[in-house]
Amino acid sequence: MNGIPESLSARLKSAFGELFASIEAGFCAIRPVTFRVNSHKTTAERVAQGMEECGIRIRLCDWYGDAFIAENVREDALRATPFYERGEIYLQSLSSMLPPVVLRPQAGENILDMTAAPGGKTTQLFSLSGGKALITACERDAVRYERLKFNLARQGATRVNAMKTDALVLDDALKFDKILLDAPCTGTGTISPASPVRYSDGYLAKCTALQKKLIGKALKLLKKGGLLLYSTCSVLPDENDRIAEHAVRLGAKPVAVELPVQTVRLPSSAETVCICPDALYEGFYLAMFTK
Repeated sequence: MNGIPESLSARLKSAFGELFASIEAGFCAIRPVTFRVNSHKTTAERVAQGMEECGIRIRLCDWYGDAFIAENVREDALRATPFYERGEIYLQSLSSMLPPVVLRPQAGENILDMTAAPGGKTTQLFSLSGGKALITACERDAVRYERLKFNLARQGATRVNAMKTDALVLDDALKFDKILLDAPCTGTGTISPASPVRYSDGYLAKCTALQKKLIGKALKLLKKGGLLLYSTCSVLPDENDRIAEHAVRLGAKPVAVELPVQTVRLPSSAETVCICPDALYEGFYLAMFTK
């Protein structure tokens, strides 16, 4: 694929060797549009019937009963449906649906989403808990915070406490049963013909420095025996395994990530998962910890 910086190609070849060809093929893939049904407002059956009436062909994701793959349209067609306008669906990649599914939010749990905007995973956590988890969602950027609030309102996520703040400044006295840290990253797993490459070695260094700070803070905020799910939409070990190793040095105990689906995977450290980008999934990394 043209346009990938040589420095990025070199890093990927060094990390993954012959598997670089598979990664590059994934970068070239035009993935179908996928979306999640907001079970707080409607059902998958109603959406499926309505989409058929709109002339939109969809098929159910085989590992998540609220996720669909659109077969004959792009994003604009789905945004034009009443389901989107009413907040009954949320456009989201299949890979990005995995962290909330793996974290398994339950009613009554106190959950923190550390870098929440635009709210896809936040509202998914809300739906998966039946709207009964107590969720705190942080976003430091003012524009992204407004987008987060908009999506929370549209999705009817009423039990979410949205805070326009940097999670790094939260009081360490706060403690959460579960924490989702979907960390800011270079986004190397999302590269596609429709998604421009945003990469430089300097940007990578900036991201990894922030990731280390965030995961360190997350461990301070996590209850003893709680669960921390760290994820990125990157395939670079610097942002993935190296950050997981940093967490272990800080005292975190790895917990095996068990995905509900078999995907093409890239080598990663024990207990973690690194998804190789392909025709259906973005590149993605998941690691889970307790303390």
